[in-house]
Amino acid sequence: MKTPLVVEVRDLKRSYGDRAALAGVSFDVREGEIFGFLGPNGGGKTTLLRILATLLPPSSGSATVFGLDVARDPNEVRRRIGVVFQSKHVDGKLTAAENLRHHGHLYGLRGGELTERIQQSLTRFGLLDRAKDLVETFSGGLRRRLELAKGLLHRPGLLLLDEPTTGLDPGARRDLWDYLAALRGQRGKDTLTVVLSTHLLDEAERCDRLAILHQGQIVSAGSPDALKSEIGGEVILVETPDPELILAQLKQRFGIEASVVGGKVRFEHSRGHEFIPQLIEAFPGEIQSAMVSKPTLEDVFLHRTGHQFWEEAAAAR
Repeated sequence: MKTPLVVEVRDLKRSYGDRAALAGVSFDVREGEIFGFLGPNGGGKTTLLRILATLLPPSSGSATVFGLDVARDPNEVRRRIGVVFQSKHVDGKLTAAENLRHHGHLYGLRGGELTERIQQSLTRFGLLDRAKDLVETFSGGLRRRLELAKGLLHRPGLLLLDEPTTGLDPGARRDLWDYLAALRGQRGKDTLTVVLSTHLLDEAERCDRLAILHQGQIVSAGSPDALKSEIGGEVILVETPDPELILAQLKQRFGIEASVVGGKVRFEHSRGHEFIPQLIEAFPGEIQSAMVSKPTLEDVFLHRTGHQFWEEAAAAR
């Protein structure tokens, strides 16, 4: 029996003037999943999350959260979600505890229950000793922890995270993911579903399922392992003085379609480690080095878009 759907999106589009930020996106997210959108900045990730958070209306298409249409029932949707965006949304002139208390009041929390939740949240995110300090004295990493505590204080069924580990040190990043995994493992009325965006490949690996966003479209979706299996073998990178010559000869001699990436010849082979000796023998003196590796999510992005991930990120900037 499949778990219930929490998010359903069909042919979602959003344009800013002549520019299409989302060009017909469709996907589902099931209860208890950690679902990630991977892509460089400018690919449409933040626009998508803002629509799910009811902060932007779609140009066309539909999006529902817990069966509620985000455009027609925004207030009901907001009661059931938590949101943490890249932009800062804590008040520097209040203490950490005051920020959480004010947020709790907005969701109807009062008295002992709210005090207990604030205590738990501050403890969970390592902020208890800073509870009475003004947030304007916090580092960027501490502010990020407080933003996450705030987003989870009212125990939402769906948590939307836009680049959630921005500003966190490696230890805090690991702790956040451990905490999300623990919450996701709970069942019943407190089951947490997470939809997040990231441009970090190692972070994307920790999602249950991923959708790769490129220029406002989903170019591939599935579990990280399923996406990498699209490559169908191993990735070989060859360093040579004349990449174009090797490129042409691979096609002529072996029928291998290759490309030049970062000045190196790149291609995929079902048994790459066995092909390397044959490659070196076929091109005596032409191969300076050859590296074989298992496919990564960056390889999937290149395979689907024809562009390197870091090139897309630089272009977006």
